[in-house]
Amino acid sequence: MGRYVIRRLLQMVPVFVGSTFLIFLMVYALGDPVAAMFGDRAPDPATAAQIRHDLYLDQPLWKQYPHYMGQIFQGNFGIAFNGRPVTELMASAFSVTLRLTLVAIVIEMLVGVALGVFSGLRRGRGIDTTVLVLTLVVVSVPTFVSGYLLQFVFGVKWEWAAPTVALETPLGQLLLPGLVLALVSLAYVTRLTRTSIAENARADYVRTAVAKGLPRHRVITRHLLRNSLIPVVTFIGTDIGALMGGAIVTERIFNIHGVGYQLYQGILRQNSPTVVGFVTILVLVFLIANLLVDLLYAVLDPRIRYA
Repeated sequence: MGRYVIRRLLQMVPVFVGSTFLIFLMVYALGDPVAAMFGDRAPDPATAAQIRHDLYLDQPLWKQYPHYMGQIFQGNFGIAFNGRPVTELMASAFSVTLRLTLVAIVIEMLVGVALGVFSGLRRGRGIDTTVLVLTLVVVSVPTFVSGYLLQFVFGVKWEWAAPTVALETPLGQLLLPGLVLALVSLAYVTRLTRTSIAENARADYVRTAVAKGLPRHRVITRHLLRNSLIPVVTFIGTDIGALMGGAIVTERIFNIHGVGYQLYQGILRQNSPTVVGFVTILVLVFLIANLLVDLLYAVLDPRIRYA
């Protein structure tokens, strides 16, 4: 296992370099960050030249990227559109979005896996068809529609939850935004679990466990569910980064100043350090989540062994 972890960590290095280089290329090399700072106003040539020199933008691209990565490894992500260091925005934004993502992941796992198991064990029956139709409806409805609908129903009409989240972002106020963020992924988790349960329920090892006289709950939890969760864990692992980076709509609806909000502001104001810095950290989140998923495979399925 140790050799596998080292090998996977080494494989992450070229992926990280390639991803960050593409991000840097699209934001800095294909655009003009200095012109974006001044908006519609034409900058003074001397001022623009000085800014390009300070930002190392007057150097060739093969020099700009190593300099940029060197600054990142020193913890310098540049200055945001509001004059604050990007690292300060990251400290506040990622803590909020991380909690929001954890709430969404818990909802996905508890509700999605439970519905999937319940539906998969009753394949072809009425309850199975109902769950499939409901998940299809959830997948088809855009997040901004379901978000505003749940905000109005639970936050405005019934007053069961706060329609907007305070700047302190207490955990209780993140339940409704977490539900909105998790809805689409919850539907996919339900369908993945249902399909995997229905297929593995006819496997030989399940028949053997039943023939040995094991209790039904033990057959489901120890044998059927454990092996059926492998595709679900794969999806949830890759979904962590997607939820953190794709929460722009949800955070805008509930006025949450997280990663999605800061990315939206950075794109809107064409602030390159903010966009590149946040996306670089999201790349690391994707890589770490995928590594953890690979390690969980050996825990869920004892037949899997890594050299």
